[in-house]
Amino acid sequence: MGYNKLMKRLILGLLIIGFSWWGFSGGVKAEVLPEPELASQSAEASRSASSSGIVEKVVKKKSDITENRGAVKNKLEKVLEENPIGELRWNNFLRYAIFQAVKNGVPVNTIVLVLLFPLVAAAVAAARHLIGVRGLGIFTPSLLAIGFLATGIGVGVILFAIILLVATLARIFLRRLKLQYLPRMALLLWFVSLGVFGALLGASYINYSGLITVGIFPILILMLLAESFIDIQAGRSWREAWSLMITTFVLAIAISFVIGLDLVQRMVLLHSELVFFGVAVFDYFMAKYVGLRLLEYIKFRPIIKGEEEE
Repeated sequence: MGYNKLMKRLILGLLIIGFSWWGFSGGVKAEVLPEPELASQSAEASRSASSSGIVEKVVKKKSDITENRGAVKNKLEKVLEENPIGELRWNNFLRYAIFQAVKNGVPVNTIVLVLLFPLVAAAVAAARHLIGVRGLGIFTPSLLAIGFLATGIGVGVILFAIILLVATLARIFLRRLKLQYLPRMALLLWFVSLGVFGALLGASYINYSGLITVGIFPILILMLLAESFIDIQAGRSWREAWSLMITTFVLAIAISFVIGLDLVQRMVLLHSELVFFGVAVFDYFMAKYVGLRLLEYIKFRPIIKGEEEE
């Protein structure tokens, strides 16, 4: 089981790296082309789509921070333009490096996501280690939060609920066939893919643009994370399994909401050293804490008070 979890994390890591490379390449090419050429190519593509007779309506996609083009990227670039870095000093070296990377063509939103991920992991660790919230490790809620950030919380919850429902029903069906683990998981992902396609098809008929325009990157993250939620159903009671899933779900939603705030993203760009290295310091001191968690203190407060009175 440990080997399977390692392979799953490796696949997710390669997926994120591949998507970032693809998006970066696309973003650089888009910037190199002159505006007249871009306009002519766009007009030609529109004429081609219209003449084919296949595409009847075009749904405008809402831009998000995981894309290397669009309104979010332009907004983050504007933040850097409105706050010039000046000369390299000891207290701005990371921000200076960010500015140089963006200047050389690295998408600014990719940089923000990379620097935000340690903050996401620290928030998950704090929720579990200091508050006492139960969940599925640190990797699953962190990636789930990034997935919700990419899709939007509302659409992400709907899509993941569909994926989880299909995966649960498929697991119940496949369990009766008594198949080996790896082929069974491959069949499970087959059912999940079919369910996601059905959800996209249904959304197109009811004109639900939020779900129609979801990119492949967050969809694949949510699909692969479904395996983690299915695994805990196999070794725990239904009540315990669903309790863990719901707390992980809520934790990911809360963190996704926080990192999606403009204030947080601006902090990463304008106060990079404070945020990035501050997270490392916070992680270190949090790891030194060995006392009761907040929820444990609330739970055992009557006992603690009784001992203090004696």
